[in-house]
Amino acid sequence: MGTGGGLIASAERPVPSPSAGEVLVQVKASSLNARDLLIVTGRYALDVPPGRIPLSDGAGVVEAVGKGVSRFRIGDRVVGTFHPTWLYGPFPEWGQLRGTHRDGWLTEYLVLDEQSLVAVPAQLSFEEAATLPCAALTAWSAVSGVGPGDALLVQGSGGVSVFALQFARLAGARVLATTSSDTKAQRLSALGASDVIDYTSTPEWGARVRELTGGADRVVEIGGAGTLPQSIDAVAQGGQIALVGNLATGGDMDVTRFFRRAATLRSISVGSRSDFERMNKAIGQHRLRPVIDRVFPFKEAPEAFAHFEKGPRFGKVVISH
Repeated sequence: MGTGGGLIASAERPVPSPSAGEVLVQVKASSLNARDLLIVTGRYALDVPPGRIPLSDGAGVVEAVGKGVSRFRIGDRVVGTFHPTWLYGPFPEWGQLRGTHRDGWLTEYLVLDEQSLVAVPAQLSFEEAATLPCAALTAWSAVSGVGPGDALLVQGSGGVSVFALQFARLAGARVLATTSSDTKAQRLSALGASDVIDYTSTPEWGARVRELTGGADRVVEIGGAGTLPQSIDAVAQGGQIALVGNLATGGDMDVTRFFRRAATLRSISVGSRSDFERMNKAIGQHRLRPVIDRVFPFKEAPEAFAHFEKGPRFGKVVISH
């Protein structure tokens, strides 16, 4: 399926063949991120050519291999990396991403460089594995360094926030969360959140976090400009705000107040392939299961996007191929 005029349309194309260093993957599942919704509705910051196949995240089975491939064999279960060329070390630069510069995972078959794939954790289904490349790895990077005795704040119940809650709890940290839903509050608590704050009844939720904790050592910032003022209120002296999204409108950053916190604002660009492999090792050791909101069949991909945009969500929205 490809994009065109802000819509998703189905199309038939020949099954591609892998060249040297490439593998052909039979796609078994893909998942949605906020970025994907912007792309298919024509609101993304970059121009996307008509007919581009969307979705940066997916998992499947190696169907064929090109000459010289050594990392995978036919039959291996694999999941793609968000940054195809970021293998290790510090973030180099924004390269050619799937769904924009390259065709993405909303397809039956996809050819990829073997270097842009990692193995699926043994206990995960393809649907669970498809949730990992962007949301899980972003959360993993955002909570890196958090440990016992630390307090971490997550915003809402989207994919990144839920993964951040799970990873922080594995590390022994106390996790607080915000939501406007009693049902979601119960589910966040069941996953290990010690306190859940209703941001509708408590619009000054940053102050409430400080009352409960003395200040969050780490804030996973999803809203960006719209919620950053409250995150500055919430963060501890010398704490860190991990900026992973910019989904909420409004708000102005009080630079003076931020300066007085002696805090750090760090942007998160998902993570490298080596980060992905370390995360998968932890997922395997702790038997962690991704939280999936709903799985749609491939033929209902447009409905999956509609649900992602308007439906109440808790965790990831997945498409099963």
